[in-house]
Amino acid sequence: MKKWVLLLLAVVLTFGLGACTTATDSGEPDKPKQTDDGKKDDNEGKNDEQGEKVLRLNNGTEPKSLDPSIGFDSVSWTPLNNLMEGLTRLDEDSQPQAATAEKWDISEDGKTYTFHIREDAKWSNGDPVVAEDFAFAWKHMLDPDTASPAAFLAYFIEGAEAYNDGKGSADDVLVSAKDEKTLEVVLTAPTGFFLDLLTNPAFFPINHKVAEENPKWHAEADSFVSNGPFAFESWKHEEEMVFVKNDHYWDKDVVKLDKIHWAMVNDENTPYQMFVSGELDVTGIPAELSDELIGGDNVYIGDQGGLEFYRFNIEKEPFQNKKIRQAFAYAVNRDEIAEFVVKNGVKPAYGFVSPGFTGPDGKDFREGNGDLVTFDADKAKQLIEEGMKEEGYDELPEITLSYNTSDTNKAVAETVQNMLSEHLDVEVKLENQEWNVFSEAQMNLELQFSRSSFINDYSDPVNFLESFITDSYMNRTGFSSKEYDELIQKGKTEADEEKRWKYLHEAEKMLADEMIAMPIRYYNIVALEADGVTGLIRHPVGYLDLKYADKN
Repeated sequence: MKKWVLLLLAVVLTFGLGACTTATDSGEPDKPKQTDDGKKDDNEGKNDEQGEKVLRLNNGTEPKSLDPSIGFDSVSWTPLNNLMEGLTRLDEDSQPQAATAEKWDISEDGKTYTFHIREDAKWSNGDPVVAEDFAFAWKHMLDPDTASPAAFLAYFIEGAEAYNDGKGSADDVLVSAKDEKTLEVVLTAPTGFFLDLLTNPAFFPINHKVAEENPKWHAEADSFVSNGPFAFESWKHEEEMVFVKNDHYWDKDVVKLDKIHWAMVNDENTPYQMFVSGELDVTGIPAELSDELIGGDNVYIGDQGGLEFYRFNIEKEPFQNKKIRQAFAYAVNRDEIAEFVVKNGVKPAYGFVSPGFTGPDGKDFREGNGDLVTFDADKAKQLIEEGMKEEGYDELPEITLSYNTSDTNKAVAETVQNMLSEHLDVEVKLENQEWNVFSEAQMNLELQFSRSSFINDYSDPVNFLESFITDSYMNRTGFSSKEYDELIQKGKTEADEEKRWKYLHEAEKMLADEMIAMPIRYYNIVALEADGVTGLIRHPVGYLDLKYADKN
């Protein structure tokens, strides 16, 4: 192992031990006992004193928004997926099943969907869920004034892109309430994953009567109306949220929990201490404890469709030069980052589309396109020299790598910083920012070189690749290519699946050649669960589902 990796691990371990010491010696009341394997004592902290089943989770930070059209990130998706429900919902096998819609019809050409909403589907205030609630919500998402980051997901619908771009009207969007309980949707082309797409929170309904009276209905617990398994009880912003079982939910009989308590603790060591003390029922594993805890009986490990990567802003020097971007990517040893820094069984990323998408030939997309970005220090040195010569640089302009605040993000950034110094003799400054500030700066192309993450919105490889089309909300690099845009368009609309996957393979190879972003590692899901916690559903592509969760 490289010397700098050992030094980094020593720093991380020291931080972790320091956090443990602080918690232990803080003068707080005695905590529940901890067993030898890191679990909390079976008889401690199961449920509250009233005998209610209360599941205690950590959301990390305040949701960006609980308006389904705006909350387009994991800290918003997880709460939304348990407060709300779309026309379809993923089952235990991660397949879309009937939810608020009890059934649907699909036209012979595969373009028109007619959804029949359950008669007993209701909002938490007792209002019936009607087709107009979906039509209202989707057009709200597409309204240019809403500025929804999720709007591009609806471009499969006829008229949606034109309306969102300001070139059409809401009336041109072919989503309509045929009657109170019948919703018709017309697509631009047959889309095999449309029912899966509808499980994304962006397609959840909005009670149109409530929203018309109070556009800020989603901002406080007492005004929030939900149609899913849970309803809001209270919300202390930046501190905690409490959900209760929704007695108006059509499938309430399968919901076993009485409440869900969400903490908002944005580091990786404190939640583990809270788990040990019984304040949380589920938590992640800090990297420095991975070797000790990863093999325990109370550890859940599962796949997750997603990628951690770094973006280059090609509008800022020196990253206007492709060879310099490529040099940075080849100078990073992803194997060492995955094995020694992030740990927890994550896999290094040599491409952009994560494993788990099976093509028409039966092969995984990743297998079909192979390794596109690898570690090659010699090639990196050659490329940096060529790129600097092309730009007339005697030395590179000052470079700052920005990342959103997190222990793991910091550790990975420090590792990349060291690798670039070792393999390219390039010094990189680091800066961290809180999520909302960081996200805004990245979207506004204010950051030069920045950390990013992507969790799939729906189960198809085009989902990640479409992030880099011209003017995409997710682009955030300044990159624009007519050729790339055309490949993605064909990758979304081509009816022949073999041809469609060929276009997507070509698009990913082009992305790797342009190197506007460099992949770091694929995501997985690793969690510690307290004894007695059952029924949590985690999807490789999807959102934590607590509908069937229980706590005994």
